[in-house]
Amino acid sequence: MPQTRLTISTRGQGLYEFTDEAARFVRTAGMEEGLLTAFVRHTSCSLLIQENADPDVKRDLSAYFARLAPPADDPSMDYLVHRLEGPDDMPAHIKSALTQVSLGVPVSAGRLALGTWQGLYLFEHRDRSHRREIVLHLSP
Repeated sequence: MPQTRLTISTRGQGLYEFTDEAARFVRTAGMEEGLLTAFVRHTSCSLLIQENADPDVKRDLSAYFARLAPPADDPSMDYLVHRLEGPDDMPAHIKSALTQVSLGVPVSAGRLALGTWQGLYLFEHRDRSHRREIVLHLSP
């Protein structure tokens, strides 16, 4: 069963699309039908399938999650204990827990069976740059 790893360099919080890389992996594997599993190997970012046509969707999602889990130094977050890695770390773990670290996408006729406006995204929850690793696994 084919497997590969992608490394995505982030520049802080936001959504980073990797649909093209995943589609290229599926094409190269030559599997007509199956399931692509994407798994991110980190606890302060997550994966999403989301609209990839209107950039306002990405901005609104980022704004919503910023309001949902603001930095630990915000007065509304004074109950947090884990603060060793900075004020963005525990909120990043909360955001990751509310989303997902793995996705499954059917493969049909040798292509990802995504809808017209769907894309695969790494959702970075930390402020500083990171190198995030995603494992792509294709199974029949």
